[in-house]
Amino acid sequence: MSEPISIAESRTGEGTAYLAYGRKRRAADPAVVLLHGFCGSSAYWEETLPHLGDAGRFIVPDLRGHGRSGAPEGDVYRMEDFADDLARLLDALGEREAVVLGHSLGGYVTLAFAERYPGRLRGFGLIHSTALPDTEEAKAGRDRTAARLLREGAAPFANELALKLFAAENRARMADKVARVAAIGCGTSPAGAARTALGMKVRPDRSGLLRDPRFPVLLVAGEGDEIVAPQRTFLDIERPGLKKVLLSGCGHMSMLEAPAKLAEAIAGFVEEAAAARN
Repeated sequence: MSEPISIAESRTGEGTAYLAYGRKRRAADPAVVLLHGFCGSSAYWEETLPHLGDAGRFIVPDLRGHGRSGAPEGDVYRMEDFADDLARLLDALGEREAVVLGHSLGGYVTLAFAERYPGRLRGFGLIHSTALPDTEEAKAGRDRTAARLLREGAAPFANELALKLFAAENRARMADKVARVAAIGCGTSPAGAARTALGMKVRPDRSGLLRDPRFPVLLVAGEGDEIVAPQRTFLDIERPGLKKVLLSGCGHMSMLEAPAKLAEAIAGFVEEAAAARN
């Protein structure tokens, strides 16, 4: 593995903040986009990026309403809005094609991007995410979450959420990482997070995209994930070009619970997706 390349922080003219890491092995290789989860930021990936070495050029944005990016006015941030933001970011960076991998909320955005911009996608991955829509119970929970965020601010919700994101056996052992995730969440715009919760509520079933032979797909689940159970990530789908990785000792945050293992899965998938069209 080559010497690690420093992580650079930047912002586009549209107000999207992002991290940039690494370089392409070949000029024709796609960029690789890593998307974070709800009440997270690009900082979710800070321990995984160094393990990716020379696996490619990584672009890691803060989604609208999160991190250092702006929180546009509006009632609901639909997953399609996030997908359009990503397309504009790639345009600004001169990237025509990308491999896009999304964690949790980022997976929902990834699927919307695949649906809206299939010609710009070389492959995609869902990391602790699902192509299924919310259940009716989950939809009611989104409404409660949005109302709570507007009423109480981000901190109470983020502090409770952070603990749930880790596997039960990691919550005390990785207390510093739990605290880091909580701090990231506390910095989220309450209005932006509320609009995002309502957008997740109305997302459609996009499981058909997992069966689409045009796309190499990586599905990663945590054995101890209490947010998105592995069966909701993997579904009952098997086909050439679709790879499933189940990580033991992980909950919903393998990028912090097992960054080296996650990086290994990502690097292998990126190489396969790039090679498929070179």
